[in-house]
Amino acid sequence: MIKYNRRQTLALAASAAATGLAAPAIASGRKIVVGALRFTSHAGSFIAVERNYFAEAGLDVELKFFQAAQPMAVAIASGDVDYAVTAMSGGLISLADKGAIKVIGGALSEEAGIDGQKILASDAAFKAGLTTPSALAGKTFGITQAGSSFHYMGAKVAAAEGVEVSFKPLQKVGAIIGALKSSQIDAWSIVPHIAKPLAGSGAVHIIGDIADYLPGYQVTTVFTSASNAADERQQTADFLSGFGKGVTDYNATMIDRAGGEEGVDGMVDLIHKYVYTDRPRETAAPSIINGTMRLNEGAGLNVASIRDQLGWFQSEGLVDADITLDTILDTSYVETFEA
Repeated sequence: MIKYNRRQTLALAASAAATGLAAPAIASGRKIVVGALRFTSHAGSFIAVERNYFAEAGLDVELKFFQAAQPMAVAIASGDVDYAVTAMSGGLISLADKGAIKVIGGALSEEAGIDGQKILASDAAFKAGLTTPSALAGKTFGITQAGSSFHYMGAKVAAAEGVEVSFKPLQKVGAIIGALKSSQIDAWSIVPHIAKPLAGSGAVHIIGDIADYLPGYQVTTVFTSASNAADERQQTADFLSGFGKGVTDYNATMIDRAGGEEGVDGMVDLIHKYVYTDRPRETAAPSIINGTMRLNEGAGLNVASIRDQLGWFQSEGLVDADITLDTILDTSYVETFEA
């Protein structure tokens, strides 16, 4: 990113004013913090940083990484993070109800024809008969926290199969993985770039697809503080512009294969800076490629899915029954759809 000192910045602004044009976006360089998880599904943010899309929009972005969705929502509410991408959770909805948070767009969705989130069984549970989701009755399903997206997915699958499961909160994705591999829990659901390598190890088995139970599921959303959404409209639009360019690059390269294998290799190199950083590139690459799911172009938002998620959280008593979609969403920034 190009750095300007104060005198150079003032000169740029004066030059722009003299010609009747707006000051170039890069002259502002406004510092913001963006929350993320080290998942392939957060690649839109990674690409926007690496390819200077945020910088071109006038933003100096620092990425801050989290272990789960709900702590990220708290960080947005406290002002420690400005924008973030994560799943809907009871904590996020409750903070929106307090006037602290707004969802402003969509990120990752389940889409027909594209490999999505998998339902997993531990090796011991699989050998004991948990070979399909219909056999989940009486089993233990791992989640980060009550009211997390994992809780929502597990409950919706169990309801569709007409069975009851018990949920075990383990706080972090890494802890869930360890518990599943050691058969301390029976089942879990997660994105394919984590699910497939686990299944390949033999300690875990794929027994179903979330898309079969939640078609069009808006897995993750883009959100910010209510004050940013209302009072920092240009900054918010600039963030979504940079993020959207990252998303477009990701979809074109990894889904549509517009750049062929060379393009995929380059994208894997970029994502590997943030995902599976503890592995050599050659062992990380298959997992990154396996995690390919289409991200929402233009951060478009599936309102029907958000409505269903809100309804489930309310039915479980995890959030207030009077909360409406308008409490959670600011739909003025992106296109919305019902799917």
